[in-house]
Amino acid sequence: MSETHKDQVRAAVRGRYGEIATLQAGSCCGGGSPCCDPSEASLASARLGYTAEELAAIPQGANLGLGCGNPQAIAALKTGEAVLDLGSGAGFDCFLAARQVGANGRVIGVDMTPDMISRARANAESGGHANVEFRLGEIEHLPVADQSIDVIISNCVINLSPDKGQVFREAFRVLRPGGRLAISDVVALAPLPEALRLDLEAYAGCVSGAALVPEVEAMLKEAGFRQVRVTVKDESRAIIKDWFPGSGAEEAVASATIEAIR
Repeated sequence: MSETHKDQVRAAVRGRYGEIATLQAGSCCGGGSPCCDPSEASLASARLGYTAEELAAIPQGANLGLGCGNPQAIAALKTGEAVLDLGSGAGFDCFLAARQVGANGRVIGVDMTPDMISRARANAESGGHANVEFRLGEIEHLPVADQSIDVIISNCVINLSPDKGQVFREAFRVLRPGGRLAISDVVALAPLPEALRLDLEAYAGCVSGAALVPEVEAMLKEAGFRQVRVTVKDESRAIIKDWFPGSGAEEAVASATIEAIR
């Protein structure tokens, strides 16, 4: 992928999620995403494995229903840990992580969309989450110090990056030795149809940027990670079918959990 095309991808992703960040409740996110109405977002998240207790515990407006899994389910967060969320959006997973790490832990969310950062910071203030902060930045160039993080989580974001290898190298850099990667993301199970692969809307919609499972595993190992494990969730195809109806996306991509150790 040329640098020009990478910039086009980033612009499309930033533009789409900037629009979502500024939508009022009841407005449809479009592009295959669930609507931003709180009840619709809660239903979408419940399908992905979030509990009613988790959904009730976050500030109103933090859940936009944009994920493809539940990284909390595999992160095994502990009291006092430092957690980094790649592509934190309005802060949904950050606020859930903050409950698990407690007052002695901390959570950092990084997002490249200014409007999302503003929304997340407002949510943190309204929810009284003093141990959560949000930083503007690209996940390929994290505004985070070396070896300062215990666990990295992310929910359906790394597929949006046009340079996934660099994302994993940055993740390795900021994790402490023994630190954990616990990610939910979309992966490709077969080469995508060309029309879908070149569709910027489908890229911003978490489909055409998905990498093949062997590619994900290779990039993680090249970055230095060990105990790499990618577990495909075949049941996610029913959800992905709703994102771009009639495109056949569910035949080529699926949600997966991605785990590794630094």
